Amino acid sequence: MATLYNDYDTDLDSYSSVSGKCSTSASSATTATQSEDENASVSKPLVRMSDELKKFRRLWWDQGNLHPKADWDNVKLPYLLAESITFEEYERRGDMFNVHGCWEWRNGKVIIIELPSDPHEICISSISRELMHRCGSVIQTDAEIYGLGSIRTRVGGSGKEADASFSPEKPDVTSPNGRDGNNKPWPNIVIEVAYSETVQHVMDKVQNYWLHPNRAHDVIVVKINPVPRGQVPMRMRAWHFCVSDGRLPNGTVPARNMFEFGTQDEFGNALNIQQGARIISIQLDCLYHDLLPNIQIPRKTLPDPIELDFFFVQRAIFRMTKFYSSLCILPTDGTHLANEP
Repeated sequence: MATLYNDYDTDLDSYSSVSGKCSTSASSATTATQSEDENASVSKPLVRMSDELKKFRRLWWDQGNLHPKADWDNVKLPYLLAESITFEEYERRGDMFNVHGCWEWRNGKVIIIELPSDPHEICISSISRELMHRCGSVIQTDAEIYGLGSIRTRVGGSGKEADASFSPEKPDVTSPNGRDGNNKPWPNIVIEVAYSETVQHVMDKVQNYWLHPNRAHDVIVVKINPVPRGQVPMRMRAWHFCVSDGRLPNGTVPARNMFEFGTQDEFGNALNIQQGARIISIQLDCLYHDLLPNIQIPRKTLPDPIELDFFFVQRAIFRMTKFYSSLCILPTDGTHLANEP
């Protein structure tokens, strides 16, 4: 039976590139109206759950059904969805129900780390489009950068999927060091977008999994503060990590860059960003890290660095969330059909 999973029960809302740790922002400590839990603007943690609520939430695992009676708007993440599950069954159901980037597998447990939402999906798509657009001149060449999507990875008792990932053609690695637990090479660029997911959880995943030595080279993290369904997000932040910057004494990779790109900062001050003002730069040596030896980095074809402009990411999120609600679930009892011809 599914229960609350409390390994990351405290949601800390800021991340220090100096210490590599999450901490509560000064504004949330001094302002009574702001909660330490970033998700408090949408929902509050559940203290007790009825057997009926657990049953309806379990339907996502059993049937791929995000049932309206599961009260997903008020779930506290991470959430334990199923136990005693093999990695193969986790893969099978993820593919069967088209669940990617929302679940992860850990020592037989299937854990919900994110819920489907328009801001989450639009952000992933927009960043991916920015990168592929900047690399458009090498499409269909030997130096093409391939979009790997939310490709599934496994290390020992842990299985995770990035929200998006990218890589040139790379040689196989020595088993069992590959992303599949065998010899498949890891992607060079990983994108993680957190909406329902907390800053603490996504940063733990980035530092202890994706940026573990000999895995991903660069990771872009976005945190979108959740808002009530149908509203447009106001606070959005981005971080860029690159293993070329070395590691801090605690073993974490420092953030190369961090910026706000929403319409409000953590203190509620208005932001009005312009094109070219919020850039993440990826060097070609990082993008093409560990390239196949017979392929040359296209230094005369691509700009160095590749610049991703988050002005366009913000614009996509704002424009598209005006037209679509974050999560549309139809009743299963047929009542939504009552007035149809």
